[in-house]
Amino acid sequence: MQRLRSQLLVRPLLESRLRGYCTSSSSEKIVASVLFERLRVVIPKPDPTVYAFQEFKFNWQQQFRRRYPDEFLDIAKNRAKGEYQMDYVPAPRITEADKNNDRKSLYRALDKKLYLLVFGKPFGATSDKPVWHFPEKVYDSEPTLRKCAESALKSVLGDLTHTYFVGNAPMAHMAVQPTEETPDLPSYKRFFFKCSVVAASKYNISNCEDFVWVTKDELLEFFPEQADFFKKMIIS
Repeated sequence: MQRLRSQLLVRPLLESRLRGYCTSSSSEKIVASVLFERLRVVIPKPDPTVYAFQEFKFNWQQQFRRRYPDEFLDIAKNRAKGEYQMDYVPAPRITEADKNNDRKSLYRALDKKLYLLVFGKPFGATSDKPVWHFPEKVYDSEPTLRKCAESALKSVLGDLTHTYFVGNAPMAHMAVQPTEETPDLPSYKRFFFKCSVVAASKYNISNCEDFVWVTKDELLEFFPEQADFFKKMIIS
């Protein structure tokens, strides 16, 4: 009987502690942001050091390669000849969008990842002027935080047909607190979710003043104060 009473007393204490760790204060907002990325279309050019090593490795292996009989090589050559021979011409790595610096096009920087930024007023902005930011939404009554992130991206794209959210958990988060320079800034936590472009070359982006598709290096120029944070969050 005494053991049962102790269990009944300990359980509410544990539950209250667990609830304290997983919930936030009523005044602290939660924001879900989406890192919407287009993956690489072509393989990046290797580093000169890597290319030199691969060339050395190939030349070294050629010394010990197996020598096939000429009769075998002649048969292989004859099989390659036929009516189905096709000349292959690779597409250029530099596109018209690269030449014109068209940041609204997905058909640029093919050997790098592109990320979507929209121009507007995000939550927690220090002024009324619009700024560049990721698609976002303040958590309201969605069943999960990922659903909130999906709503944020859907408000910009219109639908999520050609998108893929990577996992249910956020990839990173930042806690924003008011400072002496911005005492009126509300405290909030921003959670970032990763989403990828799937089988699409263009989106009808709306509900924002402007938008751009930028590389990682270009993205860091938009956020100089959070450059270190985004360098760690975006690995490649």
